[in-house]
Order: sequence, then C-alpha cells, then structure tokens
Amino acid sequence: MSSTSLSQQARPQPPRREAGYLDGLNPEQREAVEAIDGPVLVLAGAGTGKTRVLTTRLAHILATGHARPWEILSVTFTNKAAREMKERVGKLIGEAVEGLPWLGTFHSIAAQILRRHAELVELKSSFTILDTDDQLRLLKQLIQAEGIDEKRWTPRYLGALIDGWKNRGLTPDKLPEDAKYQFADGAGKKLYEAYQARLQILNACDFGDLLLHNLTIFMNHPDVLKEYHRKFRYLLVDEYQDTNVCQYLWLRLLAQGSHNLCCVGDDDQSIYGWRGAEVDNILRFETDFPGAKVVRLERNYRSTGHILGAASGLITANRSRLGKTLWTDDAEGEKVQVRGIWDGEAEARFVGDEIESWVKGGRNHSDIAVLVRASWQMRAFEDRFLMLGLPYKVVGGPRFFERQEIRDAHAYFRLVRSIDDDLAFERVVNVPKRGIGATSVQKLQQVARANGVSMAEAAQLMTETDEIRGPAKTGLKTFLRDIARWHQMADTMRHDELAEIILDESGYTAMWREDKSPQAAGRLDNLKELVRSMGEFDTLEAYLEHVSLVADIDTASDGDEVSLMTLHAAKGLEFPLVFLPGWEETVFPSQRALDEGGTASLEEERRLAYVGLTRARERAIISFTANRMIFGRWQSVLPSRFVDELPADHAEAISDTGYYDSGPGFESVKETPDPFVSSYTSPGWKRYQQAHGGGRKGSPAVIEGKANFVETSSAGSGKWKPGDRCFHDKFGYGTIKRADGAKLTVSFDKAGEKKVVESFVRAEP
Repeated sequence: MSSTSLSQQARPQPPRREAGYLDGLNPEQREAVEAIDGPVLVLAGAGTGKTRVLTTRLAHILATGHARPWEILSVTFTNKAAREMKERVGKLIGEAVEGLPWLGTFHSIAAQILRRHAELVELKSSFTILDTDDQLRLLKQLIQAEGIDEKRWTPRYLGALIDGWKNRGLTPDKLPEDAKYQFADGAGKKLYEAYQARLQILNACDFGDLLLHNLTIFMNHPDVLKEYHRKFRYLLVDEYQDTNVCQYLWLRLLAQGSHNLCCVGDDDQSIYGWRGAEVDNILRFETDFPGAKVVRLERNYRSTGHILGAASGLITANRSRLGKTLWTDDAEGEKVQVRGIWDGEAEARFVGDEIESWVKGGRNHSDIAVLVRASWQMRAFEDRFLMLGLPYKVVGGPRFFERQEIRDAHAYFRLVRSIDDDLAFERVVNVPKRGIGATSVQKLQQVARANGVSMAEAAQLMTETDEIRGPAKTGLKTFLRDIARWHQMADTMRHDELAEIILDESGYTAMWREDKSPQAAGRLDNLKELVRSMGEFDTLEAYLEHVSLVADIDTASDGDEVSLMTLHAAKGLEFPLVFLPGWEETVFPSQRALDEGGTASLEEERRLAYVGLTRARERAIISFTANRMIFGRWQSVLPSRFVDELPADHAEAISDTGYYDSGPGFESVKETPDPFVSSYTSPGWKRYQQAHGGGRKGSPAVIEGKANFVETSSAGSGKWKPGDRCFHDKFGYGTIKRADGAKLTVSFDKAGEKKVVESFVRAEP
C-alpha cells in the first residue's frame, strides 16, 4: 500500500482564494470549471478550448482546497496529454504541482492499481507487460499446439480478436457462444483460455489485461473497490467519446464512490469505432449518471465562420448525437470550396498548384495539410509533390513507396526484370512463406559468394543437389519457375496487367487477404493503387526507374513541410489551409465501412468528415473526381453524399479550368462550360443520379437548401447522333448510342458503355 493511502486522506483544507486562472474563460468554460459537485459532462466542440477547461478545472479543485493531489484521478488517452496537463496546472496555480500520482493514461493508472493487487488475479506484483511481438509469438505457439493452419488462421488475427474481447470487458468465461466461432471453426474460446493460462504461468499480461484485471478485482473484491472510492474524491476524464466498453465499466465502478465525475468529450468527433470506441458511452451519460449537468462548449477559437457553418451543417445529418452548433466571433472568412475534377492525377496537380500559390503568397508549407480517407490515396500526391519539389511529410506512417507491401511488390517486379537482383531475391524468396527458412537463405548466400554468382544462380545450382531438401527445395524450384515464366510473359503483356498476375500467382495478394489484422485491408488497397499507377508508364523499366528516382529525392526542408495524412491521424491537429480530396462514394464514405457497419458506420464516416473540416483555420478545399481507374479500367464515380449535405450558405462550388483531364487533347477545356460543377440553384445532383441509373439508396435526389454540385446536362451542339463513331482520350474509340443534350451515352470498344460530356469526345481520327 502506498504511503499516500488512507492515512493521508484527511479532510480537505478550507478553500483558499481563487487565483487569476479563471480570468479569460468564457461563460460556458467557467461554468464547466466551477461545476465540481456531482457528475458533469462537458460537450466540447472542436476548437472550443477543451484542454483549457480540463486543466483549469483540475487547478480549481486544487487551488480551492476541495481535494489534495493524490485524491484526484485524471485520465487521458496519451502520455503527452498527461504531461501537458500537469505542466499547465502548475502554471495556472502559480506553483509546482507535485504528487499527482493518479494523472495518466487509462493503461498506466490501471497498471498502478494492478501492481498493488496482483495477487488477487494470481499474478505477482513484478509481472511483465508483453509487447505485440511477444504476444504474437505466444499465440503462434498455441495455434501450432492445436494443429491449426496458422496461414489461414493467423496469430495476428487471433490477437486482434482477443484484444477486441478484452476491450469489451469479456474474460474467457463470459465470451458469448457465437464469439468462439470467429476463429478456426470454434477454437476461439479454447485458445483464449489457453492464452490467459499461459500468461499467468509467465507472470505476464498484455495491455488489454491491465483494465480487464482491474474489473475482475473490483467486482470480486468490493473492499478493494471501496478503498478507491475513499481515495478518489474527484474523477476527470478526457476524450470520453473514445472510451471502449472496458474503460467505461472501469470508470463507472470508480465513480460510484463520490459521484464527482467530470467527462470531457465530443460525440461529433467519435471516429475510432474500428478499434473499439463506443460513441454510446457519451450519448447515454445522462442516463448512466442521473442528475448530471451538461455544459456545451460551442464557441470556437480556431476556424472561420464559414468553415464552422459547413461542418455544423454537415454533422446535423447524424441522428446519434447530443447536438451543438459551433460559432465564432471571428470573421466569416472564405466559404468552403468544392471542386469537381476529372481524375486522381488531375486532383493531385490541382492541389500542388494551389500549394505553390499559397507559398508564393508568403505563407509556409507547414501551414498546409492534405487529409485523405485511406493511405492508398497518398500515392498521387506524393508523386506530384516530389515532381514539383514540394517538401512534405507523411504523418502517422511511412511514405507510399516505403510501405512494406509496396517494397515487396517492387522486389518481385525487379526480379522479373533482372533475376540477378540479390536484394530483391532475398526480400521475397520466402514471402509469402514457401518453406525457405533463414538457414536455407544463408546457404544460398554462401554458395553465391563462393562461386561469384547471383543468389538466383546459386538457388538453381542447389536445387540440383542434395544440400537443400524437403519444403525448401520444392519452394525454391517453384519460385524460380514462376520468375522465369513471368519474365517470358513480360514480352507479350502490358506491365500493369503482368503486375497483377505476379501478385496473384505468387500468393502475395492471398497472403494479405487471409491476414485478418486491421492493417491487411489497407495493404490490399495500396497494392491496387500500385498496379493502377503503373499503367501511367509505358514499360516496367520506366516505372521502376521512376520509383528509384522518387526514392532518391532529398526532401529536407528544415521542418517547413506540407503534412500528408489520413483523416484519423489528423484528429487534434489544426492548419490554416486544409485540402480534403477524394470525396466520392466508395472512397468517402468508405464502401468497406458501410458494408461492415451499415448506418452506424455511415454516421462515423460523417463524423470523420466533420473532423476533417474542423482542422482548417482559414481555408478548406474539398475535391471529388468524376473518374477513377479501378483494376486498369476507367470508371465513373459518384460524388460523396457528404458533398450534397454541405449547406449552400457556407460552401461554394468553384468552376475551375484546366483540371478536368490529365491527358492530352483537352486544350480547349478552358473555353468549355464546367462539366462537373454547377450552381446551387440547379438540380444538378438529380440529373446526375438520373444519368447514372437513379439515386443512392437512402439518399434523396434533391435536398432543399443543400449544395448541388454536380452538373452533367446542358444544351448540346446537336452534331452527334446514334451510330456515329467517336474518340475519347481516356476511353478510346466508341459508338454513340444516345445523345441527351450535352450528355452522350457511348459504347466504347474496350471500356464498355460510359456516359460522357460531348465536349470531351471528337470525331474518330
């Protein structure tokens, strides 16, 4: 028991005088700070001073003598936030804050409690906390012991399942009957039990156990729970909308003591459902804690009026929310700009040009962020930035060409071009696994060095001897035979088509498809984007040369860099200028999210759009494309439903020139009426839906008072009639089937039937 336990929990001293820390708070912020008795929910919108309220509240409790430092439990989601809070509290009350032992992350505080009571869950206080690698190694041993095919049922997938169960507060004995069938035809529960038993023998736990063991202790030992009820007079929780079920239950148990629980969060910024966060935790706060006071922080100190108006208007389409409207006393600023662009490459050109204009105007690269829904979208922007020499950084992950799956794919392609590329050979000779272990690879290296030949030649030699036997020998023969076959195919096949065949026939695509980890889907999307981008080059050699040049470019910028990141990684950040590209159906909202989660996932996607908009301080620019190349074929795509939900009072469609096609033959586009962007008053969205076979499921054709950005129908020239032959720079040769004003339905010889604007086709050359 700590020296600061019950014996030191004397009654608080009489309140001291208030310091000047309350000066400068707006009325709602001050209300949230001073409402220290009973449960309080602070609904803090984006940019409304959430951190200031939380730290000032903590300082207020200390400065007025309502509690001593060790009587306050303050929970954050990151160690950085905990450090910042401690520093700011010290500055607010004008003295160093010592002994805040219960200020930290959920896991760090749970670890403290668990070390004090480890014996109650049959551990020793010296228990170790496994990292991910140790956890996967242990799970692999258990899967192998059960004779389960670990290639189909991977340790990573089992680890993700167990982590999800722990996030929901489920020990093996509480696992629902159907849950065990999520792994290896019913082996899930048995393996979970074996895993927990093995951890106990090792005197270890994983991160999920820290809170889960706390729950077990509190529920099975009421005397221990009462001890912490007496200990914690006040509880403060940051980012409450991001809590999972286990964290929620942990907080509820601890709050039963004093009931002085203050949770700060924003239901409109709950975007982590995919990793276990439950937005319902914040939505039912008043039900869970009867008599709770709810304080809404709606005055924004970050963004302009139009940006806030656009974000607030968009998020009102969500039904599962408590409701608030952001506002500001600052200038209205520019309206949110929405631009329709021909394709992804043109979109990247547009963003690059806008960035150059911004910097020429005296601003910095570091003022700018490009926020994408999925990492595969970064490739086009990275290519463009490197070509222009724009300094940039990828936040929250590696650059596109540095990603594991991209490097692996490139290694295969390099081998097809040159079988003597030893670095490529070594990288993928056993990826996916072919039974060629480290010992066999070392033998190959030794033979190659001794004979002055490449590893491929050494492999060919060793398959004709008995020095390598069994699966390794079979695997090497198959690998060499495949490389040779693909090399021959390269003479008669387009390189992007060959790339897709290589990834499929090698088993590389299947490896990630069978991997059930959360990252696997993103890796598959990146591989699709890789194959798609290869089609822009004439040959495989040209593509690989481009990759080599890109990798060799020095982008050092002394920190003045454009930030390129996913929308999830942008939460908590802010920039003067924010680009939001790819607002198209199936991209954003993500088709995968909709397929897996339905309406709940759609609302989370919309919250993600809200988060993206509210990262912008001065300007926000949304763009969508009319076409995407998918599996080597151009396809028309719909603008995101979120585009249509933007209020016209705060967003405007900009009729741009020069960005509607990335290929030759469109020199006259500047004189052509904008084919994608219309005024708000036209029924463009309705006509676009009609042109594409009707509207989206669940989406009205025309929404009153909303922005209608897409225009495809206008008076045509009348020169086209059914049966005429035409040519399109993207889709090639075709035959006119129907002419509806300026909109043509064309049956293209290779691309199939498409609807196009007549200004983009010409007579067959």
